[in-house]
Amino acid sequence: MHFVIMGCGRVGASLARAIEATGHDVAVIDQDEASFRRLGASFEGRTVTGVGFDRDCLRDAGIEDAYAFAAVSSGDNSNILAARVAREKYGVENVVARIYDPGRAEIYQRLGIPTVATVKWTSDQMLRRLLPQGHVPEFTDPSGRVVMAEMPVSSEWIGRRVAEIEEATGGRIAYLTRLGDGFLPDAETVYQEGDLVHLALRRDDLAAAERVLDAAPPAP
Repeated sequence: MHFVIMGCGRVGASLARAIEATGHDVAVIDQDEASFRRLGASFEGRTVTGVGFDRDCLRDAGIEDAYAFAAVSSGDNSNILAARVAREKYGVENVVARIYDPGRAEIYQRLGIPTVATVKWTSDQMLRRLLPQGHVPEFTDPSGRVVMAEMPVSSEWIGRRVAEIEEATGGRIAYLTRLGDGFLPDAETVYQEGDLVHLALRRDDLAAAERVLDAAPPAP
């Protein structure tokens, strides 16, 4: 799969190397050509010098074929603008923006753009929002048999009850994150765009659950 990253600071460079290490193609956009040195000599991806929300730069980076886009530059406004262009103009479904002001998180979540605030950022958090199957669980019980993982969910599940997610995956939703706030759903709670689903289930069932949620739900 092809990934596009805007920003080649420490976060962007680390993210690019991590994604490439999983076997995916990566393109990195940055205004400062010298910043690409952070990627290291072994990086085989594409580098594009320019502004990450410029459409020519995005096309040069392969945005039209991108599975996911991450905006991790040093500017909140640039990140959210680039993320919106990637999603709204080019139809990239998996988009995430890094922000420095946690107070803006709710606004961005309402726009349907998952955000990661600087104070909470870890590579695992960002990767879980970008990569398909195989992300790191958030919690594992001492026996290693039960995990809680933030699950990627296809947009085709929007409007379906979370009880249907549980039935389809065999797991239990520990909590949802909506507009930056966590809450406990009930049987009638409906999955909405931008919701983050934290699912508890057996480790052996994790891959199967990811495949189920990556596809369209069964007909009612």
